[in-house]
Parts: sequence; structure tokens; C-alpha cells
Amino acid sequence: MFTATLAVDMVYDLPQSRERILGRERFVRFNREYPGDWRVRIERIVADAEGRQAAARTLVTVGSEELHAVHFFTFDADGRIDTVTDFWPEPYEPPAGREHLVERY
Repeated sequence: MFTATLAVDMVYDLPQSRERILGRERFVRFNREYPGDWRVRIERIVADAEGRQAAARTLVTVGSEELHAVHFFTFDADGRIDTVTDFWPEPYEPPAGREHLVERY
């Protein structure tokens, strides 16, 4: 169960909305109560050699909408997640003038 991977006093930060959730129970409840039918696909995970930090890039699908997100994790001495910081960037159109350098996808 995902809850078992979380430290009891973990901290969840959402810098873009300036929100912070303190504690495992509140974090689990936040995710359980979040509206919509969410599906998450992990696209990439990187971690340090000591197993104390990791980052993940995900593709989140909510109905027909797809959102990319970047998540940063730190782990306590027992290997449980003690912090999560999520970034949910908004897609945007690039400025003109660099079309000769880039490929759009």
C-alpha cells in the first residue's frame, strides 16, 4: 500500500499554488478526495546513489486532458518518503523566431 511508503510526518509542497500539506494522513486524504478520474503514467525516474532523493516525470490523464508533472522526493533514514514537491507546468506556445532550431511534438 502506498501509505506505508510515507513517513508519518511527511510534507507535501505545491509551490505554484503556495500550498503545503503536513502529515501522511492529510496527504493521503488530499489525494483520495481530489476531484476527477486521475490516471498517472511514470515517464522517468532518477535518484541519487544514496537513495535519499529522487525525481519523477509523469503524464497525468484526467478525462481527455493530459498534464505533465515533475515530482521531487526526499527519503528518511528508514527509506520512507518524507517530502514531496510537485510542479504542474502549464503548456504554452513558444515565441517566434526559433523555428529553425526546434522540432515541435
